[in-house]
Amino acid sequence: MTVLVIAEHDHATLKPATLNTVTAGIACQSGDVHVLVAGANAAEAGKAAAQVAGVAKVIVADSPSLAENLAENVAAQVLAIAKNYSHILFPATANGKNVAPRVAAKLDVAQISDITKVDSADTFERPIYAGNAIATVQSSDAIKVITVRTTGFDAAAATGGSAAVENAEGVADSGKSAFVGREVTKSERPELTAAKIIVSGGRALGSAEKFTEVMAPLADKLGAALGASRAAVDAGYAPNDWQVGQTGKIVAPQLYIAAGISGAIQHLAGMKDSKVIVAINKDEEAPIFSVADYGLVADLFTAVPELVKAL
Repeated sequence: MTVLVIAEHDHATLKPATLNTVTAGIACQSGDVHVLVAGANAAEAGKAAAQVAGVAKVIVADSPSLAENLAENVAAQVLAIAKNYSHILFPATANGKNVAPRVAAKLDVAQISDITKVDSADTFERPIYAGNAIATVQSSDAIKVITVRTTGFDAAAATGGSAAVENAEGVADSGKSAFVGREVTKSERPELTAAKIIVSGGRALGSAEKFTEVMAPLADKLGAALGASRAAVDAGYAPNDWQVGQTGKIVAPQLYIAAGISGAIQHLAGMKDSKVIVAINKDEEAPIFSVADYGLVADLFTAVPELVKAL
């Protein structure tokens, strides 16, 4: 049997999470990897998927009902071809986690969530207890529905592949939900989950004004995304979509700079896979130093501006 990866895309281009999910699909050792691009006027995304190394076939399903990624409609599109596959993989993103449970329920199988490693075709590893333990899960289901923590897998090469592209009939609108509107936060900075460098601030910054005044210049100098701890978000210093952690976004950039973040378990769960971690905190006992590659015991209001000047 083959593996089906559900592509994350904006109808014109693939999102990076798809590439990591393809790598997980290849690791399933179950045969060829196919990619489903379900969207509206998504031919360009289909062409991009065909270029991904390791992909044998791309299925493009085009329908107005798939324009807004409504869970009921996307799930129906997946279910229309699900019986042809042994594994169905979704990125563990907001969209993936919205659709995968519905597909698993309709197939009457157990969803395997947030995997970080594939041990064999039926055995997977996933973090539990905020990443403090790793569970090994073995599934005997004929079709395995899986969400993939993208930080656990390297991205497949976006070029070099030459997969066949097949068009499939798009499903009709289920009528069970309707798209009403979307508010999108626009920023010139990189998207948090795709950024190579992230600069995060914590509650120690004291106010939204200080957060912007101290952290933004460092992010601008490094071309980095801005992140925040849950405490900083709860205090209103930073918007919700900047939150890094188990209850926010899971990230693994090349460089993660944490300023004024103590290192609560739920925050560490979201960033400890970063390649290089730099921590700035005046409390030398702060838990953040336990995962940091470089630690500076200093007042962030002094250290961060000095770092900006040095850059």
